[in-house]
Amino acid sequence: MHYHWNWHIFWQMSPDGTHTYLETLLAGLGWTIATALSAWVMALILGIAVGVARTLPQRALRALGNAWVELFRNIPLLVQMFLWFFVLPELLPTPLGDWLKALPEAPFVTAVVCLGCFTSARVAVQVAAGIEALSGGQRLAAVALGLRLGQVYRLVLLPLGLRIILPPLTSEFLNIIKNSSVALTIGLVELTASARAMQEFSFQVFEAFSAATLIYVAVNLLALSLMRALERRAALPGAGAGAGAA
Repeated sequence: MHYHWNWHIFWQMSPDGTHTYLETLLAGLGWTIATALSAWVMALILGIAVGVARTLPQRALRALGNAWVELFRNIPLLVQMFLWFFVLPELLPTPLGDWLKALPEAPFVTAVVCLGCFTSARVAVQVAAGIEALSGGQRLAAVALGLRLGQVYRLVLLPLGLRIILPPLTSEFLNIIKNSSVALTIGLVELTASARAMQEFSFQVFEAFSAATLIYVAVNLLALSLMRALERRAALPGAGAGAGAA
């Protein structure tokens, strides 16, 4: 194998004539972070709502929550990305579909919505598990105090349940950062797409994807450190599932 390594490629100008290859990768990193954070906010909001619905006494709401989880959890992410980007605009009324396709940042919006819905199903499972991991005493005590069902969840069950599931939520947060790379298939120039463009223009494939790998590792380690600090800060002694069972 006669491969010519060139680590100075990152400081050379890319074909656009305005950015170096390193700046191109950093721009892709910016889109990766923006996509992941926006989708994570959406996933948390939807996931908490669906997770709560799966633990409510109303059978219709539980069925809706379960249907949401099974729908988005059992379809591959790549297929969902194509459905949101290529199929949904064709199913909507023509003016709305044309408006969606004409959005200047349509790939970004589509990636956020797709990743948010996909990850919300996984977050919902964690939220439901966290609530169900609590002993029944918390719910009964809250009802005995005269709290309404909404107050029981908002003031008692969710604050305790979310503390329990912080570790698996950390994994989901890291996953959404990595899953954002799928958005390159619909034209979003995030980190993986930037590395791919770099190797296509410069033919330095190993340098391009080595840099992308290191950047992904650094971003995920930083996110992991922040989530670990949050876990330590939010830890509530005696509120875990093991304490409740004891």
